[in-house]
Amino acid sequence: MKFFIDTADLAQIKEANDLGILDGVTTNPSRMAKVGISGEAAVTNHYKTICEIVTNGDISAEVVATDFKEIVEEGKKLAAIHPNIVVKVPMIKDGVKAIKWFTDNGIRTNCTLVFSAGQAILAAKAGAFWRASPQSRDSDPTGEPGRNCRSRDFRNRPAHADAKAIRLRPINQRLRTNEI
Repeated sequence: MKFFIDTADLAQIKEANDLGILDGVTTNPSRMAKVGISGEAAVTNHYKTICEIVTNGDISAEVVATDFKEIVEEGKKLAAIHPNIVVKVPMIKDGVKAIKWFTDNGIRTNCTLVFSAGQAILAAKAGAFWRASPQSRDSDPTGEPGRNCRSRDFRNRPAHADAKAIRLRPINQRLRTNEI
């Protein structure tokens, strides 16, 4: 099991990294916007800064495109930012196709929004390096941000935080029946 923090907040990333157990960061454009980062140049610089903080971990940078060609073009730009960048691609038809293209071209991917074993198998077949299985949503049905942000620690006690920890696994790790 690897521990990734799901945030774009540099203070939270530094705090988690200082614990000495952080394996990487996963973020997305909405998390960037929450910390006031917008525009291609600012997002690129923010990813570079995250890579400078977490020097020995994978940094998942998510595409916003949903069309195959656009996912590939955006992903190539993200992968060029830093060697630790892993292109985060959604589990959609063109996303699976793009993951296969990235794999064939030596670009590591994180397939996100994987909710079933079948989807995990599709991501693996396409060559995804990681699969992301969100543990919870960022808000409850009332829309209150963070209210439902919970993950479970190894002692099965609730752990609450502003930054959500998500489960990222190497794609070749065996699926358990409780993940289906």
